[in-house]
Amino acid sequence: MSASGSAPLTPDRDPGLQPERTRLAWRRTTLSGTVSAVLAVKTALHGGVSVAGVVACALCCLLWLGFLGVAHRRIGALSVPGSPAAFAPRHATAAVLCTVAMAVCGAALVL
Repeated sequence: MSASGSAPLTPDRDPGLQPERTRLAWRRTTLSGTVSAVLAVKTALHGGVSVAGVVACALCCLLWLGFLGVAHRRIGALSVPGSPAAFAPRHATAAVLCTVAMAVCGAALVL
């Protein structure tokens, strides 16, 4: 307790840490998506080229580009000083759909 009898003062939270962690998480996720897209290309071209493999690979690469666009937009929003803007629901939906669809394409390539 402080001298006045009230609860002790706690230091203010640094508002710069959470956006920094979120920005780094977006970068890590983008990197893992890049690795997935590269592995999709490798898998599609391994053992001969098939139409289904090329279509799945092209779709996976397009989904990766879509996710990359959403991630780049969010990283840019987190880089501005002050409190970052809220993540728009349509961007969040696009990121989730790209991620899930890329996983489905990857599973189709493996099977």
